[in-house]
Amino acid sequence: MKYLGAHVSAAGGPDQAVLRAVEIGADAFALFTKNQRQWRAKPLDDATVEAFRRACQEHGFGPGQILPHDSYLINLGHPDAEGLAKSRDAFLDEMQRCEQLGLTLLNFHPGSHLKKISESECLTRIAESINHALDKTRGVTAVIENTAGQGTNLGWRFEHLAEIIEQVDDKARVGVCIDTCHAFAAGYDLRTAEACTATLDEFGSVVGFEYLRGMHLNDAKSQLASRVDRHHSLGQGNIGLEAFTTLMRDPRIDGIPMVLETIEPEIWAEEIAWLRAQATD
Repeated sequence: MKYLGAHVSAAGGPDQAVLRAVEIGADAFALFTKNQRQWRAKPLDDATVEAFRRACQEHGFGPGQILPHDSYLINLGHPDAEGLAKSRDAFLDEMQRCEQLGLTLLNFHPGSHLKKISESECLTRIAESINHALDKTRGVTAVIENTAGQGTNLGWRFEHLAEIIEQVDDKARVGVCIDTCHAFAAGYDLRTAEACTATLDEFGSVVGFEYLRGMHLNDAKSQLASRVDRHHSLGQGNIGLEAFTTLMRDPRIDGIPMVLETIEPEIWAEEIAWLRAQATD
């Protein structure tokens, strides 16, 4: 079974994200547990936590169907000691917020070398940052998102993801989220069923499907291998619909949250319904 949803707003409290997911017919969703563009946030209080847990239970969302995303400000591979410490503290706070809410996944962008350190050193810092957070938390898996490779961002090659995972001590609590737009922009072709399957095969060979914990389903305004991150609605970009039909029919990616970050929230319900229909056609 594939769990489908979208990255919904948590305005008004995380329990409201649950209701917004229900409104679009989702059985998965993503959310920010704090403002993604600020370093600090008010701690979660007991009432907020209880309201979220109650809403999830009432509407049938288990922890494995929810893929929270951390702040965009965090750079776990930061080359400077001060920036690295600040990012690690913020990431730990995000992990602890997931713990409080009863969530078991935290999706994040790995980090950037900022042209100050080597790729390999940056990947090691990212792994060390993950180890730091895992040592201080319980039950939450750190889910690395592949990137488009814009600027100095790492994680755009499957080999980057594998190198990070290799250096994480607790491999039971590290995973990967594949973003289709990012993969395409990074040079992984998805435009036909054959190309999409070949890319999945490569992921399986380089990283391993045992580490796949989620997907972001996005078409791309950007070109193949452009290293530019520009999402589009399904079937309206340069990837096309065949990729998403192929993904919905591949049993290797069952049982994980598959989350839309497409650009028209008003059609999310239609996109989810279309995706579901692909699995049964």
